[in-house]
Amino acid sequence: MPKKRHCLRHLGQLTLPAASILYFNLTNIMTQDEQLREQLVKLLRGGQAFRTQEELLEGLTLQEAGQKTQGLPYTIWQLLEHLRFAQRDILDFSRNAAYQEPAWPDDYWPEQEAPESQQALEQTLKAIALDLEEMVQLVQNPANDLFEPFAHGQGQTLLREAMLVAEHNAYHLGQIVLLRRLSGHLV
Repeated sequence: MPKKRHCLRHLGQLTLPAASILYFNLTNIMTQDEQLREQLVKLLRGGQAFRTQEELLEGLTLQEAGQKTQGLPYTIWQLLEHLRFAQRDILDFSRNAAYQEPAWPDDYWPEQEAPESQQALEQTLKAIALDLEEMVQLVQNPANDLFEPFAHGQGQTLLREAMLVAEHNAYHLGQIVLLRRLSGHLV
């Protein structure tokens, strides 16, 4: 931001066409950052290429979440818990310089095939939605540089982590949609 103010002070020394071009280029750069953030938020929240996460998970029951499908190694509950854990892990990495990496794959995949109760299922769905919104807030905050590598990482940036959340969520939501369709619970 200081560079923009510094350049704008010199607009008075330029001819009108040159000043107009410089001002347009400076404001266009700002617009590109805002546009990128806006598109990342849309990517994270979904609903552009397919229905939103909220719509896809609406009406999910305890019985459906724990239902086994022949030939598949996971239930909807296990996919949801994996999605919740992985999304939280990425969020923690993105905002915590003292981040400690969990053990792969043990910490990322639950053994339990079904939730203990409808309340446990609802808590997981709520946690997924809240953590997703926290990632959205990180992306929307212009004080967070999308391209600056995290000091505690190995070249990862907020841009990369936001895209990772979107890709990972879309992949597993696709699996959940397939399971719900196979069981007749989603049209």
